[in-house]
Amino acid sequence: MDFEQIIKSAGDAIVVADPAGLITYWNPAAERIFGHCSTDVLGQTLDIITPTQHQKRHWDGYAKTMQSGQTRYGHSVLRVPALHKDGHTISIAFTITLLHSDAHEITGIAALIRDE
Repeated sequence: MDFEQIIKSAGDAIVVADPAGLITYWNPAAERIFGHCSTDVLGQTLDIITPTQHQKRHWDGYAKTMQSGQTRYGHSVLRVPALHKDGHTISIAFTITLLHSDAHEITGIAALIRDE
């Protein structure tokens, strides 16, 4: 099975970030939803799509997830506002999954995102 083809052709955005919150993967659906091409966002923080007024809450939750190794959004859908490249706010829904190394260390998160 060709997982790369599935990820690239998925209708939902797939965004992967490392434990520091730096974007390491951004699929074509993320480009369509947020307006940023992958070359513009790779290595950037998730602030690029997080509205300023929500950034503190986002980073508090992100840090807690990285420290605890648990997320409450793995099975529950979270609906939040997000930023499009042109500055307008969009409504998104997402779930996340934690990514682990073979040694069971957290290597980041993957978010599956759709615009609503």
